[in-house]
Amino acid sequence: MLKEFKVFAMRGNVIDMAVGIIIGGAFGTIVKSLVTDVIMPPVGLLLGGVDFTDLFVTLKEGATAGPYTTLATAQEAGAVVISYGIFINAVISFLIVAFAVFLLIRSINKLQREQEAEPTPITEKECPKCFSSIPIKATRCPCCTSEIA
Repeated sequence: MLKEFKVFAMRGNVIDMAVGIIIGGAFGTIVKSLVTDVIMPPVGLLLGGVDFTDLFVTLKEGATAGPYTTLATAQEAGAVVISYGIFINAVISFLIVAFAVFLLIRSINKLQREQEAEPTPITEKECPKCFSSIPIKATRCPCCTSEIA
């Protein structure tokens, strides 16, 4: 069983998948930082200084009575909250990742179409006597020894 697992784990597609997951995780961290540190502050500023991470609804007050000004103070007090601002950030992060993946797949597909469209150079021709493949510059067939014009 261990030998089978080793063969399975060392196959190329499993290793490629592992590398993809690791790179995807790192990419997710970059996108999260892009959303929280670059995109959301100007959006919040345009909406009147709203910080999306501090948008929440209190369902039940905690040990200290509200109103709570930030999500952190509500959580410290033990309040039960719905953090819809963090959800908005997660949705925006997902949309950015999905768009980036779309652009990546689109460019890969475009490169593949360009490679398929390139004509392959003709390097061989067919002998008219024996119909075997011979180099394009050949003047005599190596199979039947007939002269090729």
